Amino acid sequence: MKTITEPKISIGAILKKLEDDGGIVKLSVSLDQENTEICEEFFKGYASKIGTLLPQNEKGDLILSVRNAGFAQQDPRTRGPNTNRQLSFHTDRCDVIGFLCLRSAKSGGENQIASSLEVERIIQAERPDLHKTLYSHFPYKRHTVDGGNPNPYCMQPIFSRCQGFFACAYLRVLIDRADHDPDCPKLSDQQREAINYLDEVCERPQLQERMMLERGQMLFLNNWTTLHRRTAFDDYGEDHLKRHFLRIWLSVPNSRPLDIAFKQNYGSVEAGAIRGGMNPKV
Repeated sequence: MKTITEPKISIGAILKKLEDDGGIVKLSVSLDQENTEICEEFFKGYASKIGTLLPQNEKGDLILSVRNAGFAQQDPRTRGPNTNRQLSFHTDRCDVIGFLCLRSAKSGGENQIASSLEVERIIQAERPDLHKTLYSHFPYKRHTVDGGNPNPYCMQPIFSRCQGFFACAYLRVLIDRADHDPDCPKLSDQQREAINYLDEVCERPQLQERMMLERGQMLFLNNWTTLHRRTAFDDYGEDHLKRHFLRIWLSVPNSRPLDIAFKQNYGSVEAGAIRGGMNPKV
């Protein structure tokens, strides 16, 4: 049985690129194995050299299959990763998110990435009033797969700075759910305008780095300095040919310090601390 050979780049170089040099690392490996479990074990093992794997749901799963499950839109099991629709630009609850492509779609499914630092710079120049608003605290409703979290919502900024380090955290779906929930704080009109403008800036093609991942390609992103999304896609009819990615969340040893507002949702805000992910449901 042929083993999967790791990329030649050093882990130190990967960590430096993620934290200091743009926040994007794309790598390739040879996936001769059709066995998904072998690919999962390889990806978990390789990613664990970059950082600490974090649970992505209340079950404590450290690796998630990203593929269209065909759930109805109102089904509580529905998450963006298990649909084929276009996602909005967002970040995830971790320092670094990683993907491994096992199979690409018949068409579509492009990965699009925007520098949140560049997005912030543009908003500050064009709409300084909204730039200030994005540093205010927004309500985030507890995720449907975050059953181990006792808090119904949390309050955190979209843009923040701590000890000179910038950080962007943004998942609009949870902000909108909080805004529509009578038991959560409401957004101000200024806050709604601010996130609408943020989305509008992210849509500008000149700000987006676009890539179609093929089988065996890995993508790692710094969630504090990049926003990402996937475009809509069409699948093949046969299950064994459908688009299939693996996803991991990582806490990395060279991470930046965070605003204290993130402590409730991330567990820790100190630089290099293990933080993020979701608590397993007891």
